[in-house]
Amino acid sequence: MSFLDRVRECNSYDLANYLPFVVDGITVGHVRKSLIDGLGRFRNIFVVRPDSIAMASDLRSPADRTAAMAFVVNALVDEGVVKGVRNERYPVATAFGEDPMLEMERAAVPLFGVRAFGIHLNGYVRSGNDTLMWVARRSMNKPTYPGKLDQLVAGGQPVGISLSDNLVKECWEEAFMPEALARQAVPVPPISYCFECDRGLRPNVLFCYDLELPMDFQPHNTDLEVEQFHLWPIERVMDIVATTGDFKANCNLVAIDFFIRHGFLASNHPDYLELVDLLYHPAY
Repeated sequence: MSFLDRVRECNSYDLANYLPFVVDGITVGHVRKSLIDGLGRFRNIFVVRPDSIAMASDLRSPADRTAAMAFVVNALVDEGVVKGVRNERYPVATAFGEDPMLEMERAAVPLFGVRAFGIHLNGYVRSGNDTLMWVARRSMNKPTYPGKLDQLVAGGQPVGISLSDNLVKECWEEAFMPEALARQAVPVPPISYCFECDRGLRPNVLFCYDLELPMDFQPHNTDLEVEQFHLWPIERVMDIVATTGDFKANCNLVAIDFFIRHGFLASNHPDYLELVDLLYHPAY
């Protein structure tokens, strides 16, 4: 295993297994072919063609589409197709920040292969010439990736809140970090990736932040989503990422990006150019 393996794992998919999901004539996602028949029974909501599945054209407004999608998702929840409902809506749009064409329950987003957005915070400490990174271990009760390692703070980007305010909210909930400290986080270039999971396709974008923390900072979880926190030397974090599957898959990408930007993974590394290309220029 290697850093390159970690990045490739998050950029592995085959669109031949999917049909485009179309809203108002625009492809906004992809639906696994094995699910098409199950969605086609909602005849007033979806139009199934040989080469696509589209929301019905008489669902003209975002509010109408949102209500129709909620009806579908509720039915799929009852049938056990959609699991881990968060009661948190994600936007479905042609680009980040544009008005949503509809809103969708977070747990159903991979089912429709819609692009989702999230925030991840690298919390780190400098001690002399050494760098240490805060790592969170996800709660065993989480519906997704229980017990996996994660960034100090991470979360999805729902509708109705800005990136900066969402970061502050997540920092408070996940690490009990005061707002004044959270707002010192430095935004860095986002990371894109696309991979197939058991729920569908995940063509996602992560907005990443770096925050150098004081040595006496001690995170405390308030929302029961984190089992424990570790402050580890960066060399240990690098070894775990490169040689194990202990981190949640997309968290590996955020960590590798940090290693590159801070010079811990240098340009003389044999996989450097391919890592950079996959992190910042994914094929999807």
